[in-house]
This record gives sequence, structure tokens and C-alpha cells, in this order.
Amino acid sequence: MWRAAGRGTLVSVNEQVQATEWLTIPDLVEQLGLGVSRVRRLIEDRHLAAKRIDGVLKVPALFLRDGEPLGELHGTLIVLADNGFDDDEAVDWLLADEESLGTAPIEALRAGRKAEVRRVAQALA
Repeated sequence: MWRAAGRGTLVSVNEQVQATEWLTIPDLVEQLGLGVSRVRRLIEDRHLAAKRIDGVLKVPALFLRDGEPLGELHGTLIVLADNGFDDDEAVDWLLADEESLGTAPIEALRAGRKAEVRRVAQALA
């Protein structure tokens, strides 16, 4: 899958996904200090998003801050799901450069640009 990355360049979403640090469920259990079922509930309830990579469910490390799920992520994941994105598509969109934001949506969320990210996500429908 290819996406326009501004100034006429194309960037492979797969390249961006491969460059990301990923956490498995056991990694999350350790980092969050929660049980496996609670970690899975965070994913089901869209406090975190995960995708299967080589058959293993993984969450981008960028989705955590200070040992907790990034608070701004929850509402954004709900907006994406409401617009028909499955978990893989939501993770890919959050990690890929978004021309209208000038950066990847996850980076914009981490920088405090929650409202702007959600407006762009709503426009994707």
C-alpha cells in the first residue's frame, strides 16, 4: 500500500510500519503492570490498537506514554472505527505520514493536536 507523502513523493505504509517499535501482549503486561485479560480488554475497548504481524498481535510502542495508553488515542480510534476502519487500517493510518497534518497522526496526537487529528479522521469517511 502506498500513500502520497507531500511534494510528490510516495511512501510505503509497510516501510513505516516496519520501522516502528512493536510490543507484544506479554510486553504490554510487563510495561503496564496489568494481566493479559486486562491488556486484551484495553485493545477491545479501543484504548489501544493492535495488528497481527507474522501472526502475533502487536501494539506500536508509540501508543504508550509514561507506562500507560496514550489518552488521546481512545477517541481517535473510535472515530476511525465509526468511519469503517478495521484495527489494521487504523494502526496503519496512525503510523503513516498524513499530508494534511504534516506528520503521522500518532505524532500529532503525542504533540497535543487531538482535535486536528480527529477532524482529519472524520473526513476520511
